Amino acid sequence: MGTAVWSLDQGRPRAGTLVRLLHDPLRALDEIVERSGGAVVRIDLGLFRPYLVTRPEDVQRVLRDRAANYRRDGMMWRPMRRLLGQGIAGEGGTWAEHRRLVQPAFTARHVDGLVDAMAEAVNEAAVGATGEPVEAYREMTRIVHRVVRRIFFADRITAGEVDRLGTATTGILAALASRMVLPFMPDWVPLPGDATFRRAARTADEILLPLIRAAREPGGDGADLVTRFTRSGGLDDEQVRDDLVALFVAGTESTAVALTWLWVLLDGDPEVAGRLHAEIAAVVGTGPVGRAHLPALRYTRMVLEEVLRLHPPGWLIPRVAAGPDDIDGVPVRAGDTVLVSPYLTHRLPGWWERPTVFDPERFAPERVANRHPFAYFPFGAGPHRCLGSHFFTVEAQLIVAALLSRYRPRLAGGRRLAGGRVVTARLGASLRPRQRLRLVLAP
Repeated sequence: MGTAVWSLDQGRPRAGTLVRLLHDPLRALDEIVERSGGAVVRIDLGLFRPYLVTRPEDVQRVLRDRAANYRRDGMMWRPMRRLLGQGIAGEGGTWAEHRRLVQPAFTARHVDGLVDAMAEAVNEAAVGATGEPVEAYREMTRIVHRVVRRIFFADRITAGEVDRLGTATTGILAALASRMVLPFMPDWVPLPGDATFRRAARTADEILLPLIRAAREPGGDGADLVTRFTRSGGLDDEQVRDDLVALFVAGTESTAVALTWLWVLLDGDPEVAGRLHAEIAAVVGTGPVGRAHLPALRYTRMVLEEVLRLHPPGWLIPRVAAGPDDIDGVPVRAGDTVLVSPYLTHRLPGWWERPTVFDPERFAPERVANRHPFAYFPFGAGPHRCLGSHFFTVEAQLIVAALLSRYRPRLAGGRRLAGGRVVTARLGASLRPRQRLRLVLAP
């Protein structure tokens, strides 16, 4: 097979394609996938002409079968490494060693041993709502931060410091937008967000380096991530800082973004919302959620999986080919950029029935068993698959159950905002809602 080279407006200047990608990248990419039927295409942006890969079998080739040939480089990886270093966010031998050190902290067995501490933090954070509207993403972030503070840092930094770190890393993800769309720009060319990036790095140093140095002092004890990393051997203070920031971003942003989209989707589907409320009422009642409730929260888990299908926080996975390859008959040369998008693959009509409809029943066990394994990959896939997928599942189930056992959350004004505008996603390293959403936690 050959490959089509696409601009979004055939016969119009390439500048128009770039403007449309900057303005609404998801709609622009949706158009390309719709017109190509999911085949491998090359997007014509002039100096930058990446391949877009969306079919599950092609995604499998890039992320698993030929993963060694498709490296984390260019686009968001290069600017992100200015903050996250070459460790768990890196590539090659250094990345493999850091992953080996980090992985034990995120095994299902280890995470399951933390459930009681996670549930305690969630239940503490979930109380106190007054029924007044709160900003949804900020409130979900606040709750997630209390869990991360307990599990990652053993409460050895204040809630305010965790929030400062969260504000800094949130700014980083927004600041990456320009560098992702304009990856051919050299680092010395200033772009919007660069100053935010530098401030975030200083904030991370101010908060984490003293904590890391204190953890190295004799007599310290604990199973938190800081202690595990400082005692694992071979990592200096800056390397531990880099890995902690990378895991902090992954451990907070994904959950907070997914939970924010959850309220949007439930607001638009009263039937799903009613079934979810009913399950939590039957399993948890009005008491605090705990370890014993998790196995019975089956529909809650299905709802969260469907949220991640429609709104995967990590919507774009860029790779750079180290050597030549062939993807479904399309030749790829060394140095070419290949874009894989869970957001687009999760919505391919050939693999998903009514792909834009919110339907948690897609994740009933019998339907999952017949699905291509690379049709759904909200946490990535292959050697670089996110270590925190089980952590997310447990944490998100606890948070949803804790909130719904106490409150009836609703969006103030519903999912249609002033003027009838529908909630849309904003460009960045993660897919956050573009609009500020107000959430009412009514008893």
